[in-house]
Amino acid sequence: MANSWNSGINDRRLKEQICDIGRRVYNKGFAAANDGNISIRVGENEVLCSPTLICKGFMEPDDICAVDLEGNQLAGKRKRTSEVLLHLTIMKERPDVKAVVHCHPPHATAFAVAGEAIPQCILPEVEVFMGEVPIAPYETPGGQEFADTVKPFLKGTNTVILKSHGTVTFGKDLEDAYWKTEILDAYCRILLLSRQLGNVDFFSEQKTRELLDLKKRLGFDDPRFQNEDCDLCGNSAFREGYQEDVPRTAAFGPGPQYPGYLSKPATNGAAKESAFAPASAFAPPANNNGADIDSLVSAITDQVMAAMK
Repeated sequence: MANSWNSGINDRRLKEQICDIGRRVYNKGFAAANDGNISIRVGENEVLCSPTLICKGFMEPDDICAVDLEGNQLAGKRKRTSEVLLHLTIMKERPDVKAVVHCHPPHATAFAVAGEAIPQCILPEVEVFMGEVPIAPYETPGGQEFADTVKPFLKGTNTVILKSHGTVTFGKDLEDAYWKTEILDAYCRILLLSRQLGNVDFFSEQKTRELLDLKKRLGFDDPRFQNEDCDLCGNSAFREGYQEDVPRTAAFGPGPQYPGYLSKPATNGAAKESAFAPASAFAPPANNNGADIDSLVSAITDQVMAAMK
């Protein structure tokens, strides 16, 4: 059937791109053994994807499969991955998405296992290029029920943590989708290291608004630009999407309570005194048991155990 896409299921260059992203994912330690999967939409109803049961670091172009948007295999000597349904669901819900990367970056997956909300208003690059990262509820991987867990969050983000599983990032092309995984895991690593030191500093309301103004000028969208009830850094943009298992704030505590982006900004007088929120806003949570801050493993273990109580 003719279409405007000029189907690319035999495009070797795109298959090589999937293999290249697979090597990056594997070399960064984001996917052990056969973990993870990668896809790119190449036609109106055609998607190239990595096959099942293959190490992403050693794929060759001839290993890549092709499926339609319902998951039926169209081409490829290897069987497509069962988790491609997650990729296809994202593409059908978000026609602007052309590529999806799913893997298990260790620092971000630690948040997925602990069910710990990723705090905002801490790092400029994350505010501008990522925003709030929701945690989709757990479902056994592989089926459509698993794929559907991300649906409530897709309109407001290109990055989702999968509870007790890993991450899925998506964008206009493979490079774009992959970079979001790197940004997320680097941020989660910084958060864990800073928590080892004792706390994190949140930006003041004024500085947070400046970052969001910059984000808007750069042409990036954010749920905080449309929702009056979405406070600046309280992890609330996806509140309606959480029917159960709302992410915890055990390790980092709740962010400072600022009004929404669409609300009238606070007066500048007090805000100019410091670029950061008052110390009380980021004091260590009450369940901190004084673990040895010289040991990262001990610190993380204590926080995870506290979150599970």
